[in-house]
Amino acid sequence: MTNYQNYAKGEWISGEGVETELFNAITGEQIGTCSSAGLDYAGMMDYAKEKGGAALRKMTFTQRGLMLKDLATFLLKNKNKYYQVSAWTGATRVDSWIDIEGGIGNLFANASLRRQFPDLPYHVDGSAVPLSKGGSFIGHHIMVPKRGVAIHINAFNFPIWGMLEKIAVNLLAGVPAIVKPSEYTCFLTEVMVRDIIDSKILPEGSLQLVCGLGRGVVDYARTEDTVTFTGSAATGRKLKSLPHIVENSVSFNMEADSLNAAVLGKDAVPGTVDFDIFIKEIQREITVKAGQKCTAVRRIIVPEDLVGEVQNALASRLSKNVVGDPSDPSVRMGSLATKLQVERVRTNIELLQKEQNIVIGDLDDFDVVGADKNKGAFMSPIVFLNDDPHNKTGVHEIECFGPVSTIMPYKDLEDAVKIANLGKGSLVSSIITSDDQIATEFTVEAAHMHGRIHVLNHRCAAESTGHGSPMPLLTHGGPGRAGGGEEMGGVRGVKHYLQRTAIQGHPQTITAITQQFQYGADQPEANPHVFRQHFEELKVGDTVFTHKHTVTEADIVNFANVSGDNFYAHVDATSLEGTMFEQRVAHGYFVLSKAAGLFVDPKKGPVLLNYGIDECRFTKPVYIGTTMAVRFTVKEKIDQEKKNDADVAKGIVKFLVDMYDETGDTIGVATILTMVKKLDQSK
Repeated sequence: MTNYQNYAKGEWISGEGVETELFNAITGEQIGTCSSAGLDYAGMMDYAKEKGGAALRKMTFTQRGLMLKDLATFLLKNKNKYYQVSAWTGATRVDSWIDIEGGIGNLFANASLRRQFPDLPYHVDGSAVPLSKGGSFIGHHIMVPKRGVAIHINAFNFPIWGMLEKIAVNLLAGVPAIVKPSEYTCFLTEVMVRDIIDSKILPEGSLQLVCGLGRGVVDYARTEDTVTFTGSAATGRKLKSLPHIVENSVSFNMEADSLNAAVLGKDAVPGTVDFDIFIKEIQREITVKAGQKCTAVRRIIVPEDLVGEVQNALASRLSKNVVGDPSDPSVRMGSLATKLQVERVRTNIELLQKEQNIVIGDLDDFDVVGADKNKGAFMSPIVFLNDDPHNKTGVHEIECFGPVSTIMPYKDLEDAVKIANLGKGSLVSSIITSDDQIATEFTVEAAHMHGRIHVLNHRCAAESTGHGSPMPLLTHGGPGRAGGGEEMGGVRGVKHYLQRTAIQGHPQTITAITQQFQYGADQPEANPHVFRQHFEELKVGDTVFTHKHTVTEADIVNFANVSGDNFYAHVDATSLEGTMFEQRVAHGYFVLSKAAGLFVDPKKGPVLLNYGIDECRFTKPVYIGTTMAVRFTVKEKIDQEKKNDADVAKGIVKFLVDMYDETGDTIGVATILTMVKKLDQSK
């Protein structure tokens, strides 16, 4: 047996005594113990802030993103070790894949977000806001890492994914974490955390682990800290309402188990591909992870005239489901995580039986392959029928966190929405339909009570990630019973760990703070031309003031011939009456093209290529006789990593293209993106 330890203040330590005995969910054999009693939580918080947080805040978003990428690559190489231990939780290979490689994939996805943040330790949010007539006083927003700790309290069902999907976000933001997995499956989390610590990829202090009950883990949370909780709504509410959490306005993000629904559209009748997709999706949601998912379908909402056919089709599909030891290749569903969980599920099944009947499965009479069902934490899939979901409402209140779901009828789409919403808020609901009108109506009417809506049909089924799979770049959470929180969500998720602050001052000062050029800031003339400078040599604000060009009728005619753009305002002076134009106007894209001809230095140099234009606007008509020029300014610099040793070391430079006329007015503005070679090719 193994005593699974805690990682606190840079050391692996055992808690006092034994808090929890740990068992193999398949065989029932004890595999170890764990305890967190006696941990110095106050010291752990200080250690995280002073050591881990300080190190992370010195890194830029680019560096932190690459750190996540390195960690994901490292863990992927070690994945087989985690699969072996995951089997002890009762998981099949597919179940473990979701937990292990799904979690590692979350690291990769969040690592890619580095490109959506500046190459700074903090984020520049949105655009500048003018605050004065003369332009000498402006406002902006920056977002800096919170100087606290992310305390993650996770559920037993995903000991790997639950940790990685959360720490990926706080680490990218520059905030350290203390992770408290469920004591029942912490052995799998501990195995991975040992590898993470040994890899030294993360700065010391940025990740600590609590195995055991974790009593006291949130006692020292203060204003700058963030607590996330995944688990039962009742436990989450107790933690969220702790006096010091409320008094200190501690950020608390709760993702609670919810009574998620799947709705069969009236068009998806038996014999259609969509009907078969629906049955397959429900069967998967009942059996994957043995139904131990916060996103699992608990309520199967179908047209009232199709209840019997749905029941028969689902029974036929579930009859082929084999329960047992996942090491047997014939097994499709393993066990629940613990025998305690089996007891809890059976208790709630008994409560549901007071109002509705089991129509598929049996609590006691089922076969188990390759194991003793009395020793392991096994359960048969159970499906209820509720013939009156508006009045027999226990199904909308009681969750069986296992392979349990309930079929219920609806009259029309409005009724289906009402039934789905009786769950008082859920993480996800699905609508299976090929009728886009049905999909639209359901989505719009149900969205306020569901954190995610999964629209499934034959057009997307082959690539759909499924009802139960939240994705790292989309928000995961839901209102009401689901906890009211949000996890993941791409850039949105990272911002949970950043403090947004308004900044005010002169454009030159705001430019210095944001490292993004602001109108009104200094524009020293570049010497040499910016296209002759390497990435490291360029400075934000450096500007090329170009030669001038007077627009002629020949320019307009020639551009119309070359481009094929013969829009009347450019070529037909007789059609301008009643328009905003006084005379024939130059093409906007001619103005932009001519601007490029003015600001480009044609000789070969450090600029490798121009690969895009952002925020292009044409702000004033350009008539024949207008004299134009360009102020070409270094707006922002973004470092890039080398893909391999043979790759060219380079960075991305954004240039502001400010096109103006003889009066000084801006006639057009754009941001171009260029790839610029570095002077130092070793980086």
